[in-house]
Amino acid sequence: MIESEGGEERGDVTAQTSKGLSQPDNLTQRSPRPVRLFISTGEVSGDLQGSLLIQALKRQAEQCGLTLELLAMGGDRMAAAGATLLAHTSAIGSMGIFESLPFVLPTLKVQRQAKRYLREHPPDLIVLIDYMGPNLAFCEYLPEQFPKAPIVYYIAPQEWVWGDRWPWGVKLFRSDLVVKATTRILAIFPGEASYFQRKGGQVAWVGHPLLDRMQSALDRDSARSALGIPADQTAIVLLPASRQQELKYLMPVMFAAAQQLQAKLPNVHFWIPLALTKYRALVEQAIQHYGLQATILEEPWAASTDVAATSLTLQAIAAADLAITKSGTVNLEIALLKVPQVVMYKVNPVTAWILNRVLKISLPFVSPPNLVEMKPIVPEFLQDQATPENLVQEALALLLDQNRRQTMMADYEGMRHALGDVGVCDRAAQEILNLIAPAEPTK
Repeated sequence: MIESEGGEERGDVTAQTSKGLSQPDNLTQRSPRPVRLFISTGEVSGDLQGSLLIQALKRQAEQCGLTLELLAMGGDRMAAAGATLLAHTSAIGSMGIFESLPFVLPTLKVQRQAKRYLREHPPDLIVLIDYMGPNLAFCEYLPEQFPKAPIVYYIAPQEWVWGDRWPWGVKLFRSDLVVKATTRILAIFPGEASYFQRKGGQVAWVGHPLLDRMQSALDRDSARSALGIPADQTAIVLLPASRQQELKYLMPVMFAAAQQLQAKLPNVHFWIPLALTKYRALVEQAIQHYGLQATILEEPWAASTDVAATSLTLQAIAAADLAITKSGTVNLEIALLKVPQVVMYKVNPVTAWILNRVLKISLPFVSPPNLVEMKPIVPEFLQDQATPENLVQEALALLLDQNRRQTMMADYEGMRHALGDVGVCDRAAQEILNLIAPAEPTK
């Protein structure tokens, strides 16, 4: 059974605890050469999860005397954590049908680069992290090309959210392919674990890795002090984009809402962490266009391998009275830091029409805090409902209505308990390393 931190029954898979981690049984002797791991992910969130996993893999490998060679498709965070990048993928992700078209050729190009290198330097083990489209393609290619290399899918495609909701039995995504290709699926949500086990996968629920990341986050007072925020100032963090398309569809709505809030709250100041450095110019132009009192924060990822400790994004969130944010992994960071939030998302109108009218997709929620327990913990405004007026109304309610804030905080607490125990990344790393059988030394 899946058990939560408090031991409640949550499904059909046994969650490991963070207490008493044992050494992998089959890693008791030193490998004669470095064990080559290939890790594939993309977009900003995958780069973050990959970096946390790499740090844990290095910790666990050192404890059992194993030397790792870490190859990756990822981003700056993973490189800073110690991976050799075969291709940079954090900036070529998208959400939607037409939105994905500009990234098809760049994605194929970086995949060809990686395949070419791996054919000459075969991996001993493969880890796929999120990044659904490209990694599903790898699920077809890698087992044929490297049949002896175990494949782990860590943070599997979110088909578990909507896979049983498709009309007419339509299957746009491929849980069967994931199950067939993988030696192990490491799930971060209880529902994800249960879904893929029902499909026949070999699944372990390890918990959510952001629990580990939060251990080094500053508290509210320390974060406000670090950013120089006066005690009487209302601080709102704006998180409009980790993908290029979101600058077009989300940022104007979010910044228009911020403009209205600034007119109603003269003492407000906005903090805007950049997901990618290349977004700075467009964000600066938008700040000027809407006349916002705002500060841009840019992460110094290349300066340190300690991803969590250097996170200005976490500082801004922890210091904030409210977050107005796109849907995504960052929603969980906000919830774990106990900051009220309003969530929005928009895609190309034609994409939305196809999804709603042709494919008839019905999603219960899109924001991770709501998906954890399948309940409306945070307000979500999607597509036509994502208007400046709706964002402002909810933002003011959360800033001014103590009961609304308290309700959200109580729901956050319940959600936190459903995410598992701290030590997630080390559990995931141990599951991965347990699949490696070192070669016998030559006699």
